[in-house]
Amino acid sequence: MIDTVLFDMGGTLEDIFVDESSRFDAARRVLEICASHGFPLNCDLETAERLLKEGWDAYGVQRDSDNRELKPEEIWGNFVMPNFGLNFDQVKPFSEELAYMYEVTHYHRVLRPRVKEMLDGLQTLGMKLGIISNTASLYQVFQILIDYGIRDYFRDVTLSSVTGYRKPDGNIFKVSFYQMQSKPENCAYVGDTYSRDIVGACRAGFGETFHIHSQLTAIKDIGVYAEKPTHTISEIYEVYTILKSEKEQDKF
Repeated sequence: MIDTVLFDMGGTLEDIFVDESSRFDAARRVLEICASHGFPLNCDLETAERLLKEGWDAYGVQRDSDNRELKPEEIWGNFVMPNFGLNFDQVKPFSEELAYMYEVTHYHRVLRPRVKEMLDGLQTLGMKLGIISNTASLYQVFQILIDYGIRDYFRDVTLSSVTGYRKPDGNIFKVSFYQMQSKPENCAYVGDTYSRDIVGACRAGFGETFHIHSQLTAIKDIGVYAEKPTHTISEIYEVYTILKSEKEQDKF
């Protein structure tokens, strides 16, 4: 029986997407942050956006090859900011500031409708709730949960930036199991990507999986032929209604 529900963050509890305005806003903020720390960059906005993308693309090649997440100082100090002429030691003191900014600026983010109602419903069913998220910032997920007013629903928040493992690597799921004190077969996982969320949760032995489409799904899942989720949903509130129905059936 399911007694624990674990959620992905970006694309699942919240809708996120990238467009030209968010890419250039992130580039502008990089220039501002560097200047505020005594490193003014002689760089126009279009060049900054291009160099930022090249740095993240380079990091992405390494990251996706072994599903390991580096710390913000390693990402920005070794992959991104050398393109701008700054080295690791220069960037390290404000690398998390850059990482946090990038997560909330490069991506447009908005909480999905009825998330709070769903979480309230799951709590009435006695479910333990947690989050497992891939992120390159140490603190951004915690802060945005507070900003959305939903931090207190979650017993644990497990992040790739803290554990060093990215979904679908099994180790990040194992960390969450220990933190939640839950058995895999009693856990349901809710995510928007097959390649990270559904594949990872199925291999980790979750009792049920839920897939919800996001604007990132097609981008992240190109060429992926994944395990099928237990449930495919169109609205996040369905997590509650489905688990409520299952629990009611178990009583008979």
